Amino acid sequence: MGTEVDVVLPCLDEAAALPGVLSALPPGYRAVVVDNGSTDGSPEVAEAYGARVVREARRGYGAAVHTGLLAARTELVCVLDADGSFDPGELPRLAGPVAEGRADLTAGRRRPVSVGAWPWHARVGNAVIAAGLRRRGVPVHDLSPIRVARRAALLELGVADRAFGYPLELLLRAAAAGWRIVELDVAYAPRAAGTRSKVSGSVRGTARAVRDMTGVLRAGVGS
Repeated sequence: MGTEVDVVLPCLDEAAALPGVLSALPPGYRAVVVDNGSTDGSPEVAEAYGARVVREARRGYGAAVHTGLLAARTELVCVLDADGSFDPGELPRLAGPVAEGRADLTAGRRRPVSVGAWPWHARVGNAVIAAGLRRRGVPVHDLSPIRVARRAALLELGVADRAFGYPLELLLRAAAAGWRIVELDVAYAPRAAGTRSKVSGSVRGTARAVRDMTGVLRAGVGS
């Protein structure tokens, strides 16, 4: 693609995963690790592997992503989980349609590489919310945490959710704004050993995320 791209990585206690994730970033893709209150030394690990680290004291996925977008400096930005479940080598394939003007937002549709990569409760919760989105005309099957878009456009959408409802509100607002949204299959692997998901790691976490997202749907954002 020939240009640098900042990669926003929300991070809460991902020290065990960061070395592999940061080492796998393709050339030209620069890590912006947003530490969301880690107690395991994640910021120091990120810096040791060449990432720029910013801090967001308010807990929440949306809060971390928003802070990362504000800190990013490139026209195109990627958002990627820092837990090792995605291959950063897939980012150029997702960035291509946006960089070439064929899409305004690309999102990865997770394809698990093993049975344990995506627990049943997380799959069910995701499917329910995605079905609700499609009923509203948003052409997605996954509320994926791996996305690419233009930084200025993302900020202009005015996404307000700072918790787990952020991806859902983003998609609703993007669709309402007439964005061309493209889903591409991406491999989804188990998290790196030594880390634990705040959402899919437990039924309780999944239920909390579904609650946040259902609230966004009921609010009619973007309608």
